[in-house]
Amino acid sequence: MTPETRRGVSMSETVRDKVIGIIAEQAVLEPGDVTMEATLEDLGIDSLGLVESIFAIEEAFDIQVPFNANAPEDSAFDISSVAAIIAAVEGLLAEQKGG
Repeated sequence: MTPETRRGVSMSETVRDKVIGIIAEQAVLEPGDVTMEATLEDLGIDSLGLVESIFAIEEAFDIQVPFNANAPEDSAFDISSVAAIIAAVEGLLAEQKGG
């Protein structure tokens, strides 16, 4: 078993599940109702929910998310969809692991 797997689940699946769980909690939805293509707006998450989601992601993964709540469109962290958020978290984790 590689270090990236635990109990047959790859790290990216674990990241995806955790991020979807956090977003689902903010949206007051079941994780199964959160699609990869959905935007946070589609899921009913407002700006406060976005900030709370970012904090929860930082805490869950012990990372710092480069996100400016005052100018989200200028942030290096892509929040355009659930899939983009997952990819951004995976990128931050890879950077942290490598550096």
